[in-house]
Amino acid sequence: MKFFIDTANLNDIAEAESLGILDGVTTNPSLMAKEKISGTEAVMAHYKKICDITDGDVSAEVISTDFEGMKAEATELVKIADNIVVKIPMIRDGVKTLAWCASQGIRTNCTLVFSAGQAILAAKAGATYVSPFIGRIDDIGWDGMQLIADIAEIYAIQGFETEILAASIRNGKHIIDAAKAGADVVTCGLSAFESLFNHPLTDIGLEKFLADHAKAAGH
Repeated sequence: MKFFIDTANLNDIAEAESLGILDGVTTNPSLMAKEKISGTEAVMAHYKKICDITDGDVSAEVISTDFEGMKAEATELVKIADNIVVKIPMIRDGVKTLAWCASQGIRTNCTLVFSAGQAILAAKAGATYVSPFIGRIDDIGWDGMQLIADIAEIYAIQGFETEILAASIRNGKHIIDAAKAGADVVTCGLSAFESLFNHPLTDIGLEKFLADHAKAAGH
């Protein structure tokens, strides 16, 4: 399973990259705004900085919601770097844009997916990744992980090559559950990845090993 970090914060991306586990980055307009990045030129420049940190796929989201606008944005975004993946919303014109991008050799990430039916449309249109939003589904009382499992089963049966990118991941348990459900990729903040390090028995064991070493060394 691939690990993508969901942020536009350059320090967090660099930290994740330094761990040796980072496979890519996902961003969106909200994450850009959080870093106080605004304006087309500034956003494009920021994407370039992200691509300079990692060789992994970097999802850059379109702002337009019409077919012609999304096509134009996709054409410009892929000029930033070879590892740019164009992030396109699951709407009618978005599906058209996914298909057009596939015909042009432009890799895509279909975002805001909340049903297996939407995931089928994205795969049929040739999306590189499909992003079901697990946390947001859970927030309305549905089962986000079951959706991952359903999509994984459908894709396996039908032979779809689109990768399942579990998004809206909130914690370490979400990461583990997404892996068990068949996600190809998870994307989340740095803190969720770092939570995978933690276990009290690891801390206790390390403390004991160090104490025993100190005794043996006569400290």
